[in-house]
Amino acid sequence: MALWVTFWGTRGSIPVSLDSASIRDKLAHAIVAASGKRLDTQEKARAWVDSELDFAVSHTFGGNSACVQLDAGDDEYVLCDLGSGVRAFGNHVITRDGPAKINVFHVFQSHLHWDHIFFGPAYVPGNRIRIYGCHPNLEEALRRQQDPPSFPVPFDRLGATIEFVTLQPGRSYEVAGWSVTAKLQSHSGDSYGYRFVRDGRIIVYSTDSEHRLEVPDAVEGAATFFADADLVIFDAMYSLAEAVSVKEDWGHSSNVVGVELCQLANVKHLVLFHHEPANNDERIAQIWRETLRYEEISRTGETLRISVAYDGLEIEL
Repeated sequence: MALWVTFWGTRGSIPVSLDSASIRDKLAHAIVAASGKRLDTQEKARAWVDSELDFAVSHTFGGNSACVQLDAGDDEYVLCDLGSGVRAFGNHVITRDGPAKINVFHVFQSHLHWDHIFFGPAYVPGNRIRIYGCHPNLEEALRRQQDPPSFPVPFDRLGATIEFVTLQPGRSYEVAGWSVTAKLQSHSGDSYGYRFVRDGRIIVYSTDSEHRLEVPDAVEGAATFFADADLVIFDAMYSLAEAVSVKEDWGHSSNVVGVELCQLANVKHLVLFHHEPANNDERIAQIWRETLRYEEISRTGETLRISVAYDGLEIEL
């Protein structure tokens, strides 16, 4: 059975938008690159864009904050986090299933900061939403952010049936066909990573987490949590220099740390995630290239596949 992972939001901390200057620069780059080409139809132009232009020019990594879907083809939906990407996910569900279909959603919250919000299906009577997390104040925090003056629709006015389930870190739970285990991570107010296992495949979701290579116990714990994973979705918000200097203790990790932990843990595929809001598409693409190079020169065993997450990315396992 195939498993899919869909990224609906990939930015860290806050959503961002593609500004007009960035669009202008992309267009100018593409026009220069297309000089002399006979691109006289939309079909030719699209084919040339897809085959000849760098991703950072022809596309965007997107601006929605964290929301990732795990899909095994079941009737029930499984999500990691309710960042602003959940709005696009909710629209997708309503468009695909129709507004009358009643659905069940399972949501695993990494933490309780403000970039994690509600979505369209929460307003539909009959829908059931189960929100899982390890924070003892999980329900209180999400209810409070809906209260006036923070939001115009109080929590009790949401049409769906919303349940909160408190998990214990280190204990395995069976949810919607997945075996799920949470792990405490270093982040202000605490954050939890999730290890999902199904049909012999392992997906680890580790965002809003500061992994420290200089702390042996932390490295060993992370490597055990990541062990033999088919896919690790990793908070690579900062460069290594930022992570160990001016932004130390800010609760996020780097691309280099992600590579080293995944190599140590025998991971097959690393996805760089939770992109710095200040980084434009070219900077994210540059970090990806640097990460690929670092993996190559530090490799001692099998090749670690490395991708960079973008809004709309789908990965099949």
